[in-house]
Amino acid sequence: MVFSSPVFLFAFLPAIFLLERLCPRLRGKNLLLALGSLVFYAFGQLGYLPLFLGSALLNYLAGLALQRTRRRRRLMLALAVLLNLAVLGLFKYADFVLENLGLPPKGILLPIGISFYTFQGMSYVIDVYRKPESGTADFGKLLLYLAFFPQLIAGPIVKYHDFAPQIEARKTDLFSTEQGLRRFIRGLGKKLLIADAVGRIADAVFSGGTGDWRLAWLGAVCYTLQIYYDFSAYSDMAIGLGQMFGFTIPENFRHPYAALSLRDFWRRWHVSLSSWFREYLYIPLGGNRKGRLRTAANRLLVFLCTGIWHGANWTFVVWGLGHGLFSSLEGALGAERLQKSRLGRLLGRGYTLLLVTLLFVIFRAENLAAAGAMLAAMFAGSATRAGGVTLISLLQPASLLALGLAILFAGGLRERLYKRLTAPCFPHLARLGSLALLALCILSLSTGGFHPFLYFQF
Repeated sequence: MVFSSPVFLFAFLPAIFLLERLCPRLRGKNLLLALGSLVFYAFGQLGYLPLFLGSALLNYLAGLALQRTRRRRRLMLALAVLLNLAVLGLFKYADFVLENLGLPPKGILLPIGISFYTFQGMSYVIDVYRKPESGTADFGKLLLYLAFFPQLIAGPIVKYHDFAPQIEARKTDLFSTEQGLRRFIRGLGKKLLIADAVGRIADAVFSGGTGDWRLAWLGAVCYTLQIYYDFSAYSDMAIGLGQMFGFTIPENFRHPYAALSLRDFWRRWHVSLSSWFREYLYIPLGGNRKGRLRTAANRLLVFLCTGIWHGANWTFVVWGLGHGLFSSLEGALGAERLQKSRLGRLLGRGYTLLLVTLLFVIFRAENLAAAGAMLAAMFAGSATRAGGVTLISLLQPASLLALGLAILFAGGLRERLYKRLTAPCFPHLARLGSLALLALCILSLSTGGFHPFLYFQF
């Protein structure tokens, strides 16, 4: 059950929203949301529901122990973190390790959302270790935090100490509900009308292979746009849903394709994940406090872990190392000083977009050989192709429109237009725009179906 599916839009969401509003007490609302979130998860992978509940129980018991004792707390923390990582490693990386050892894989199915709820569970345990009073003795509260359906499957990653006050007290009114619903519709439009449209072009190029440099660049650009619009759409929908139920979920994207450097890109891209690695890995390793060489090594290790977090494939390892290497080089060369001039900012944006696009080619490819072939086609391919997909077959009017909108709005133009068009003199324009966008989304669902979000695979 994904946010862009008919069963979610026309059955689950209306039902849980109405039931939540009918609950007279906050405790009842919390219980309903927790149980509803478990139903949401079980709808997709009922067989892995016990695994999710076991993970929640593990982190609850670890947090409880860390709150109640002052002895061997570091050992308890280490055991809890290792158990979390062991479960994640077994389901996500066991087959990858077996294949690289020349052994037959076991065909283990990846549990939906395991990377996200595991990281939330670990952050809870680590925070309780650091500050025991930040934990809870109420398993229901921790379960709601881990299972809350808007961000259960693909984030954003939320910290318990930010979420807990909203479990205790929150307010929902007509204004916040409307704002949340409009944010949700915006994300739905980004997913169905832009991400899926440019994604079809990217899929055709990457799956078919190409020696045509024009097709190769088109596929690379389309995937770079697809992954941004697809994932930011999910984040928009999660934030909007949270707001409808009275919860504030942090922003996850801040116009990353307007970044002036790769380091700036990671301040804007998947903010909750980069913040998680910064707080729970980079800073404990020493951050930038122990000299340039140690800082570069720390950054490289963090980005290696970021790549591995995304999946069990050498492409993710190389992608993470690439980001780590160039981020470290930027720091060593003082590249951000160039951003003080207009020309420097222009060159910085161009360099960042190019590098991000090339690294996303590696990220998207099935394997390193396919990534190499794609990159070779981009820089040394011909301008002809016999058979297979062609530019004309891919660039149909609807696809061109989606591609143009994706490029146009990637840098923040949409927000600037929104602020101007929703000034006090246009009080109802935003509502009409949201209704029109919703109608287009329903039409798209009825004619073209829906596609799972990209980050479900991570």
